[in-house]
Amino acid sequence: MIPRSAVHGLPPWTLAVAAMLAVQVANALSVSVIGHVGAGGTAWLRMCFGAAFLWLIARPDFRSIRRQDLPALIALGVVTGYMTALFLEAVARIPLGTAVSIEFLGPLTVAGIMSRNRKALVWPLLAVIGVVLLTEPWHGEIDGAGVLFALGAGTCWGLYNLLTQHVGDRFSGISGLSLTIPVAAIATLPVGLPQAIGGDFTWWVLPAAAGIALITPVIAFGLEMLALKRMNHNAFGTLLSIEPAFGVLMGLLVLAQTPTWFQILGIIIVVAAGAGAQRGGRRKGPDMALTEVPADLPK
Repeated sequence: MIPRSAVHGLPPWTLAVAAMLAVQVANALSVSVIGHVGAGGTAWLRMCFGAAFLWLIARPDFRSIRRQDLPALIALGVVTGYMTALFLEAVARIPLGTAVSIEFLGPLTVAGIMSRNRKALVWPLLAVIGVVLLTEPWHGEIDGAGVLFALGAGTCWGLYNLLTQHVGDRFSGISGLSLTIPVAAIATLPVGLPQAIGGDFTWWVLPAAAGIALITPVIAFGLEMLALKRMNHNAFGTLLSIEPAFGVLMGLLVLAQTPTWFQILGIIIVVAAGAGAQRGGRRKGPDMALTEVPADLPK
């Protein structure tokens, strides 16, 4: 899987960028699965396969869980599951790049609120202008449900970043994920199972969902957790600003979704808002760097 020495020697920003690319590749590949088992069914299958892979890789030690850890673990699991389910519902209705940009308002707003500089709140407002250009409401063809689903996913995304860093500080390596992704699978079961059963289930859906789950949540979320363990929210948020551009790129390459010039301008504005919203680098304090590579990190 991922060599210990390689992860230990890589700058944290490279882990974050790799995670973002993996997430958008998985989202683009999920579109074909959504057509057969729905967005909720696709999200649930991804969480189920992800939980199975993570248990095989990380072999979580349940005895290490303290009572005070449970609220964060459960909250992160629920947020992770519905961040994925709501986003896939959005992608089923609006272009991938547009959905990512709208979703990005969540972590961007969190970064602005957490910044010591109150003027940083202007950046989410600037990003809204970019989102308006992306959705082009003057054409009268905007899918309101898709926008609302993306906003819901963005709310979950902002909470996900906060909780991931907290859980990552408590549990070494990807063992935190091996505890939260099963919770995500259980949380999304009420919306996912009915869609999966009632959908057009063909033979390739399960292996496709398993392959996508290996990309996200296993690899992508694992890299994010390792990156957040070594970076503060401002630095991570700055890197997140390029994720809408990755969404547009994957939408173009995988789904043949060609943006208009207004939408390209909107992406540029959203990315600029994300880059301007926060500055910073590595985290300060005892968890700033990985002085030891976790023993449960897969080789």
